[in-house]
Amino acid sequence: MNESMKSELYQSIQYIAQSYLSSYESVSDQRAVTIADKETIKRLRNIGFPKTGRPLKSVIDEMIDEVYANQAIMQHPRFFAFVPSPATPVSWLADVLTYSYNPHAGSWLQSSSASCIEQEVIQWLCQQAGYPDSAGGLFVSGGSMSNLTALITARNVKLTENEYADGIAYLSGQTHSCVTRNLRIMGLRSEQIRNISTDDEYRMNVTQLEQEIIKDIKKGKKPFVVVATAGTTNTGSVDPLHDIADLCEKYDLWMHVDGAYGGSVLISPKYKHLLDGINRADSITWDAHKWLFQTYGCSMILMKEERHLINCFSTHPEYLKDAVTENDQRNYWDWGPELTRPARSLKLWFTIQALGTEKLSQMVEHGIQLAEWAESEIKKYPEWEIITSAQLAIVNFRYASYHFDEHELELINAKISQKMIEDGFACVLTTKLNGKTVLRICAIHPDATEADMRNTIHLLNHYANETGSEYKKQNISKK
Repeated sequence: MNESMKSELYQSIQYIAQSYLSSYESVSDQRAVTIADKETIKRLRNIGFPKTGRPLKSVIDEMIDEVYANQAIMQHPRFFAFVPSPATPVSWLADVLTYSYNPHAGSWLQSSSASCIEQEVIQWLCQQAGYPDSAGGLFVSGGSMSNLTALITARNVKLTENEYADGIAYLSGQTHSCVTRNLRIMGLRSEQIRNISTDDEYRMNVTQLEQEIIKDIKKGKKPFVVVATAGTTNTGSVDPLHDIADLCEKYDLWMHVDGAYGGSVLISPKYKHLLDGINRADSITWDAHKWLFQTYGCSMILMKEERHLINCFSTHPEYLKDAVTENDQRNYWDWGPELTRPARSLKLWFTIQALGTEKLSQMVEHGIQLAEWAESEIKKYPEWEIITSAQLAIVNFRYASYHFDEHELELINAKISQKMIEDGFACVLTTKLNGKTVLRICAIHPDATEADMRNTIHLLNHYANETGSEYKKQNISKK
């Protein structure tokens, strides 16, 4: 690298850092969602791929102004859709460090210290889940890959290869969609996947679960896994973990808990009781890029017995024979689907070191308070109804004025969300519960305030009244 290039890189790094930190400081003043207009998309498509490189600053400015400026800001304090990702600047800084040095976290030979840290972080997380010393796990890209790793391991433990075609998996209507997709990736047919109903609180119906298991056993099928959820995406509900664990022990099934979102309450002394029974699961999915405030992608698969991962995924080709381990050393390429893998654990470790576990716990607990503030504000407006009360930082509600029939209310609630997105103050999307379109808030940003929550509800009510008036005028004109 010549001196000119070195100087340009130094300047670029400073410029990027200043730009990011400035944007982060002013994020509350920005739109929660910005979608690129047609002219921007046209310009991006027309850039092409030059034979001769362009000035570095020009490319950086293009990235900042044309690419990063047009997105849903998942770390915006008022981005309440999906499960947000309010990544801290500390995690961002750790990402800069990690991707600068670019360790390969596949083997102890390639990244001994990073592998050691991954092992330590996993053990700490297992302790939060109440797992024994025999537990272990690894970092993967996201909840989808974590769930897939768990399901593959479950099948490997509970079924022989000759039984794969008869294997049955059980999940509920509120289980994350990636689980069904993962089962299909594994080769399960539709008739091998049982969707169990949920109760009034959107938790898995354990009575029906046992009935289905018994039916399948009588048919000669091979039930092998139940997927419970600790914090459903729609409502934040937690399945009855102890009851499901009892059934899994009774019928010798693997119990997996998808805690991608809700698992983070385990670090809160105040709220971890909400996940009582999770320690009985054979495996747990947990995403740090959700409620542990990390940048993408940073997910963990925890296993009560770490040996199951090694037995399932370990391979020993001749070209890897020199990367042997001993004692407590880890070759994580033998623990999951990835051979080449980045050191995802380092940013979570870095964040914990910089902020401390107590601070991180307080940040998680703040999210629960935010949803409770939102619910209390909704209750001030008589034409609104709470569909599911605030739990694990999620609340569902809808505009339900008696002036409109159900079809009109469906359209009005959808329109309220659309108007809020166009406004840009906050992002609140809809979901479906019991066949009804409802508005949903998932509030986990540690910088979001009580005023943010109450002002968001106030603005939603404004758009409800505005949309309601529009529909009333339409009805009058039809008459």
